[in-house]
Amino acid sequence: MSQKKKPGKVKACLKRAKRVVKKRSIFDFRALVTAIRQADEQLVAQASKAVNMCLTLRNWAIGLYIYEYEQNGSDRAKYGQQLLEILAERLNKCGLPRVEARELRRYRQFYATYPQIRESLTPELHYRLFGKALKACDRIRESPTPKLTFDGKALVNRLSFTHFVELVAIEDTSKRFFYESECIRGNWSVRELKRQIGSLYYERSALSTNKKALVKRSHTTAQRVDSRLTIRDPYVFEFLGLKSKEVMCESSLQDALLARLQDFILELGKGFCFEGRQKRILIGDEYFFVDLVFYHRILKCHVLFELKIDGFSHEYLGQLNTYVNWFRKNEMDAKDNPPIGILLCTHKNDALIEYALGGLNNKIFVSRYKLQLPKPKEIQRFIQRQIELHDTTQ
Repeated sequence: MSQKKKPGKVKACLKRAKRVVKKRSIFDFRALVTAIRQADEQLVAQASKAVNMCLTLRNWAIGLYIYEYEQNGSDRAKYGQQLLEILAERLNKCGLPRVEARELRRYRQFYATYPQIRESLTPELHYRLFGKALKACDRIRESPTPKLTFDGKALVNRLSFTHFVELVAIEDTSKRFFYESECIRGNWSVRELKRQIGSLYYERSALSTNKKALVKRSHTTAQRVDSRLTIRDPYVFEFLGLKSKEVMCESSLQDALLARLQDFILELGKGFCFEGRQKRILIGDEYFFVDLVFYHRILKCHVLFELKIDGFSHEYLGQLNTYVNWFRKNEMDAKDNPPIGILLCTHKNDALIEYALGGLNNKIFVSRYKLQLPKPKEIQRFIQRQIELHDTTQ
């Protein structure tokens, strides 16, 4: 079939945008804005979908390779129980992202749980991935699709890999299928899926005498997928080779403040050594990002800065305290002092500065760090000045 008769997805999106213009008898400014906005929405959605599909297939393929090697690898006995650790080390040296041993186990489990994803592969992609690498693909082609699940194409088209991370953790097949169905039907975000699992939606649905009312209420309040936010997924931006600081800032104001705050702290001198911005840390199975991390060579401790573009909340303090505790356990050397957290919360006309001491109870040390760290009023003036500068340029 010719390209003219069967346009690609991008051309189809552009044609829809053109039809919006043609609906109006005059191509006025309002029609121009509408056409551009709809073209942007459609193409961003397509780009996000394409990236998520590629990431999902990449991780599924890794899981398949590992599974097949464990079953049929000619030298598999040589590596035994240490296979994934050794493989992770070798892949890390090759520069591949997200190939730690724990992630490789997740990919293997992902393949084992969703073998039917092979249905979403085009013949060309199937050959490129497996044609020369595995003869075992003939067996994969014959593997039956489980009854309580969707076909591979539907799953890959509607769910991101981060959705699958949550679903794979559900051992009960019926329960997992329930959340697959609800997630696809409601177009749930990953955060919403996690919330519904945590609220025992499946169990409550089984016990409820009015299931329709429960489902309606759950979907009415559910958070839907936003195409612009899916590319901020840690799996996605590492897959694309992006740095966390390039995608994790929540607003242009926060981005500008963090960039200038980093320079401001360094200019103060007093022993600050910059370590990272949007530094990723792993707590359990989730990744978190600390806005700014410094090491203070005089105080011999890490100093963590968290910036929030609104008023103070105890939740922010709890979040920062979690980061401080993680650094104490995972980054603190025997000769280091406990890490310090500084929480910065801004208002248009006010800047509230809160120091989270992270459990410091040494009075001598507390007195010493107050002399070395930036004074609250100094940071307050800086933040207010940057907000004013930002407002004048908008």
